[in-house]
Amino acid sequence: MASAEKADSAKPMNIEADALRHDDLKQISVFTGNVVVTKGSILIRGQQIEVRQGAQGQQFGIVLGNAQQQAFFRQKRDGVDEFIEGEAERLEYDGPTDTVRMLRKAEIRRLTGQTVNDEVMGNLIVYNSSTEVFTV
Repeated sequence: MASAEKADSAKPMNIEADALRHDDLKQISVFTGNVVVTKGSILIRGQQIEVRQGAQGQQFGIVLGNAQQQAFFRQKRDGVDEFIEGEAERLEYDGPTDTVRMLRKAEIRRLTGQTVNDEVMGNLIVYNSSTEVFTV
């Protein structure tokens, strides 16, 4: 049985965007415009992402899409040529629990290469990449 890339949680988070507003006191950064986040095999895209860092360095993010394109999440599965990817109007990434919540017009897919093997849609999808369980 394959699971999400285990090394992803230990990788640094890299973010590219058109603009950044950072509050050092609150440890909150808001990136806007063509945001692309990578963390190991994890890829997240959106129009805006708010990243909050906890006291022990754990990372939490809220990703928003826009009218033209929803927020997007993709992660490679460990040991196989498969990816889990999803889209929604809003994504909430919880680093410590390896959980992604996809809210409003959400869909999640399992792909082998470019072929979609499974696809599920709903108003709320919660995906735990450690256990590879998703709830719709």
